[in-house]
Amino acid sequence: MSEVAVNKTKKRFIAGAVCPACSQPDKLMMWSEDDVPHRECVACGFTDTLNEQGLSVPKELGTRVNHLEPKTPAAKVQTVQFFPNPKLKKPEE
Repeated sequence: MSEVAVNKTKKRFIAGAVCPACSQPDKLMMWSEDDVPHRECVACGFTDTLNEQGLSVPKELGTRVNHLEPKTPAAKVQTVQFFPNPKLKKPEE
């Protein structure tokens, strides 16, 4: 079996950093995996990924457009033919 080598740095705390979710100071850890910086708050569990400029990459919210839902197969369609009932007569005017 082949294993993929992941370039991962050691997790370290960032002095003076404030968690964007719970606003606790000095609770953020940062590390990199394959040159992609990640951060995590040890107080509330908030996790985030940063881009090249150091800005937070927002997670895409699930919508009806990007949410893949299995399509149900179309119901079988049958034709129905109605026959007039000879016992039912229209009232004569």
